[in-house]
Amino acid sequence: MKLEIQIAGRSRTVELERVTEGWRAKLDGSEVTADLIEITPGTFSILLDGRCFEVRIQALQGSGTLRIQSGSEEFAAEIIDPRAWRGRRGGLVEAEGRQQVLAPMPGKVVHVLVKAGDKVQRNQGLLVVEAMKMQNEIRSPKTGMVERLLVSEGQRVDAGDVLAIVG
Repeated sequence: MKLEIQIAGRSRTVELERVTEGWRAKLDGSEVTADLIEITPGTFSILLDGRCFEVRIQALQGSGTLRIQSGSEEFAAEIIDPRAWRGRRGGLVEAEGRQQVLAPMPGKVVHVLVKAGDKVQRNQGLLVVEAMKMQNEIRSPKTGMVERLLVSEGQRVDAGDVLAIVG
């Protein structure tokens, strides 16, 4: 898998290949020695060229951006996947077809802002998930109708759980 990652205005090419003992990685064409273990959803222990890092990665829903935290440093990164055209004009193109809304991190649903059958606008809040003492509003990826709401207030969710379906 070959990806382009934009961090602080700098573009980097990352190539990842699954091998028997883990992953083979290249950064801008140069092979790096890396070992990666997911400790908890969204938190990774990475051994990179003999140095150890604990990295937390959070996808910022609807923006195509990742928030990456390692120690006291925090970065915003955008993964540019050449297979997916996102309309590079400020996100003017919205998702098409039925969309699953996923939990970006483990947490607890503290507010449900819509119900099945409600019409919603793109980026309208659907529900609020509390994680690490922060409340995160989960927004609709498109204009449409809430077909299914799969969670209720007070329910615990894991990263990647389907919260709602918007059609």
